[in-house]
Amino acid sequence: MKMPGERETRVILVRHGETEWNRVERFRGRIDIELNETGRCQARAVAHRLSGWHIGAIYSSPLQRALQTAQPIAEAGGLRVAILEGMTDVDYGVWAGLSAEEARAQYPEVYETWVHTPLLTRFPRGESLQQVQDRAWSALEEISSAHERETILLVSHVVVNRVLICSALGLVGDAFWRIGQDNTAINVLQGANGRYRVLLLNDTCHLESLDGSRV
Repeated sequence: MKMPGERETRVILVRHGETEWNRVERFRGRIDIELNETGRCQARAVAHRLSGWHIGAIYSSPLQRALQTAQPIAEAGGLRVAILEGMTDVDYGVWAGLSAEEARAQYPEVYETWVHTPLLTRFPRGESLQQVQDRAWSALEEISSAHERETILLVSHVVVNRVLICSALGLVGDAFWRIGQDNTAINVLQGANGRYRVLLLNDTCHLESLDGSRV
């Protein structure tokens, strides 16, 4: 009989570094924004933090802000970055580029759902959070199975990371908002066959030396 942990995969889940739209708080989604200077510093800091971790493979959302965060980590470990489409950011539809105030004024009913029951939200001409959760979890399971007993790293986005952590812990309702996910936060999940433990959550210790970069 196999003991717990024998066939488990360890998943390091990282949020990308800061962009200008993070700084001014606009909905980003599929708009392909690059890291700003703070974000590039954060990417180097998280790469340095993870350089001693024994990572077997690195996967990233296809968006530039995630790839630019993943690349220094890959270079530090002598690895290459593979694109994982399931990790791409939520499709905000017509909300992309709006501030929270603009979204609330233009789509008040959807905004209320987003605030109070986020996992039930469907963005106008975009995705529902259930769709994001389904495709991100499917991608995580596929990669986890392909790297049994290994440590892998996924670089993604705040919404994707939150729904994955909600899935891992079986959380519903407004729990989405109670999961911190700062820029370049490190999270660690470990498990197999759909059952995961969260071993680390929203760790940003590597940013303590960067003035003004913690968010």
